[in-house]
Amino acid sequence: MARVKSWNTVSYHEQVARWPREGRHIMAHYDDDSIVVYQAYRPSIGEYAAEHQRFGGDWSFSRMSWIKPNFLWMMYRCGWAEKRGQEVVLAIRLDRRGFDEILAAAVHSSHDADAYPSHAAWKERVASSDVRLQWDPDHDPTGAKVARRAVQLGLRGPVLRDYATRFCLGIEDISGFVREQGALVRSGRLDHLELPRERVYPVDDPAVARHLGLSPWPDSRAG
Repeated sequence: MARVKSWNTVSYHEQVARWPREGRHIMAHYDDDSIVVYQAYRPSIGEYAAEHQRFGGDWSFSRMSWIKPNFLWMMYRCGWAEKRGQEVVLAIRLDRRGFDEILAAAVHSSHDADAYPSHAAWKERVASSDVRLQWDPDHDPTGAKVARRAVQLGLRGPVLRDYATRFCLGIEDISGFVREQGALVRSGRLDHLELPRERVYPVDDPAVARHLGLSPWPDSRAG
């Protein structure tokens, strides 16, 4: 199996038994100091980032860039690194304090009546924020929807620059690992499927957790 420096892998079946089945949760691989998020790019961008340990080349600071902390949601989007233009999957390790800054600045991509007192208040927040928050259906390894929701975060402007520089601790090309695991999925061998160890990410600030719309989960700090 292709080795990945960013994590220890755990069997899919072992993990899914512990994960929440529904609700809004930030599922991620993290430790006390860092968290891994994922992006998928065409080779000219992804290979440059992994080789130089920074974003550059064809990558642009002028566009919104979306990050995903949930591995299986990234696999759904990139087709296990088989979709055109998403052949290189990157695992980007971020400083947790930086990731928490991103969460605190997030504004929903569409109006959420539970988070904003009015549509006008939401539009005002959208105009002043450089972070978009989007909750989408999570997916199992085959791409089927599950009841649990997965988060993705769109970054632009100064926050995007901080993400790519100040918050970034390392970038790894995990495409070989992704394709190996994707081959297991396509052959129906889910008993052999290995994934990065993911848990519910704890958001310690109650106001931020409420604003994001996170569902309660008592075991977010459990192993």
